[in-house]
Amino acid sequence: MACEFDQYYMNLALDLARKSEGQTNPNPLVGAVIVKSGKVVAKGYHEKAGLPHAEAIALNKAGTKARGADLYVNLEPCCHHGRTPPCTEAIISAGIKRVILGIRDPNRLVNGRGIRFLRKQGVEVVIGVLRRDCHKINEHFIKYITTGRPWVILKSAASLDGKIATRTGDSKWITGSKARAYAHRLRSRVDAILVGAETVRMDDPQLTVRPKKKGMRNPVRIIVSGKGSISTSAKIFNNAHKERVIYVANASLPLVRKKKLQKIGVEVLLVKYRKKKVDLPLLMDALGKMKITSIMIEGGSEISGNALKEKLVDKLIYFLAPKIIGGKNAPGPVGGQGISRIEDFIEVKEISIEKLGNDFVIEGNIY
Repeated sequence: MACEFDQYYMNLALDLARKSEGQTNPNPLVGAVIVKSGKVVAKGYHEKAGLPHAEAIALNKAGTKARGADLYVNLEPCCHHGRTPPCTEAIISAGIKRVILGIRDPNRLVNGRGIRFLRKQGVEVVIGVLRRDCHKINEHFIKYITTGRPWVILKSAASLDGKIATRTGDSKWITGSKARAYAHRLRSRVDAILVGAETVRMDDPQLTVRPKKKGMRNPVRIIVSGKGSISTSAKIFNNAHKERVIYVANASLPLVRKKKLQKIGVEVLLVKYRKKKVDLPLLMDALGKMKITSIMIEGGSEISGNALKEKLVDKLIYFLAPKIIGGKNAPGPVGGQGISRIEDFIEVKEISIEKLGNDFVIEGNIY
């Protein structure tokens, strides 16, 4: 029975954590619930990097009611001084009797130290309640903090016969309004959107969140340069002085072109080429150092194929429309040479399928 109670309150903590989806990076999503005598006495969640942590907010709300209470939190409390004080010390000072955790914090500054500190101070610590759910909600943070690279989502919209555009390049719109609205919500949850230069030339996308509701923000827009140049009047460069746009090229980028991009507010990132293409693993390393913790690749097929080949993709989100486009020259979502043997396929796991209007969205992870 106690296990069921623990799961119930941990679910409350997870629901709180989700309120800040896309807002806390590079920090994790964390929710905290304080329970005493079977009643919730206080709740809190981390809203943004630099602001108080979930535990501190809940403890402050609980006041003296926290003494002898249980604290539910989806991630191990921090035990180091950063932009905010250690949560473990606040937990001890408040007199919390028991701490129930989902998972350890993989950050090398924490990674079990918070748990050991609490236990040494006489606090009972329970680990592993709804472990899988607690891991999933912070999978982007875990990837970033353990590898230094961003969590990468590969997103595409295709027809039933696997086409992302017609043979002439027309792709507006393959999916319906509900699917497109969901895609915009996805944009608000990641740090950056990445596309190839050809996608910008063909579609002239803005890659912004529309409509931008309260709490939503536009992601950083990243363009990986290709063979041809992009006009500086392209929509993706709109408002570049205020909202970050990164243009990725190599050292051969002409100085005149570089200065022209910088003049309109675009940040130029130089990355080495490999086989006449931007070295994507090096690019991910560079973006990680820039504290970009999550990226959604939205096109084109060559970038997608290269990212999969380099094993950089962590999650797939495919929108499937009940339409037939046809044509052997109409592009599919994944370019490149592809595999030569079926046994070399890339397996997608933990699949979920949801209907959005007439379309379907299929999501899954790659391990």
